[in-house]
Amino acid sequence: MFGIPLEELAVLAAVLLAGGVATGLLAGLLGIGGGAIIVPVLYYLFGILGVPEDIRMHLCVGTSLAIIIPTSIRSFLAHKRRGAVDMRILKQWAVPVIAGVVTGAIIAAFSSAVALEVVFGLFGVTLGAQMLFLGSKAVRVYDELPGPVGTSIYGGFIGLLSSLVGIGGGSLATLVFVVHGRTMLQGIAMGSGVGVMISIPGALGFIIAGWPEMARLPALSIGYVSLIGALLIAPVSMLVAPLGVRIAHAFTQRQLELALGVFLILMGTRFLTAVLLEHFA
Repeated sequence: MFGIPLEELAVLAAVLLAGGVATGLLAGLLGIGGGAIIVPVLYYLFGILGVPEDIRMHLCVGTSLAIIIPTSIRSFLAHKRRGAVDMRILKQWAVPVIAGVVTGAIIAAFSSAVALEVVFGLFGVTLGAQMLFLGSKAVRVYDELPGPVGTSIYGGFIGLLSSLVGIGGGSLATLVFVVHGRTMLQGIAMGSGVGVMISIPGALGFIIAGWPEMARLPALSIGYVSLIGALLIAPVSMLVAPLGVRIAHAFTQRQLELALGVFLILMGTRFLTAVLLEHFA
């Protein structure tokens, strides 16, 4: 298959399986898409398949967004069945989040997102450390979410920043809820819903953007979305996502704070390291 030795195929299958399991657990447990895990796994896969380096990362991100769609939907429905999703806020966020994603995609096409990556990296490390050592009460600023206008502004910001720096938006949604006095579990449930709203238009955008490169992309690709990558990872992550939801509802508030804190620090460090390697290596 693809001229790849059997040993490499076995390693690749194991990596993809582990990536699918980790993605599903993250989606259910923390309400996030798992792109931080999917993208490196896909980069390894597409490198073996000989995808040109100048378009490989585009294909990774687009495929990651496509994988996140069914995983986020499964995670969202599982949280909703347990009554953890605030549908009123999610409906208010729908249009602003999608508008933010589209705006971010347009901005990203004409400019560098390095500054935002640095800001978000520092933000993630700082807030993650605070969550680890002080807990969510330390980051609580308000007792309730703002009105429709303020809530819509939050939604637009989440969509915009997620599109610019390539994240699913679940961690941002969780932080918005925690800062405004909601529980960590409510924030995680909302994050899974936001992941659905971001991944669908995001994946469509990468399909359109990659259409002119179809001749250079591997077989069974639709723009910058690889059906091979999606079909190898998505089913596993979908099966595992409800398990992550069950674990999340079994955890204490402090345990969820620690898990989110570790994730924020890792994600923030990833952004900062990428900028340093790109510009100072």
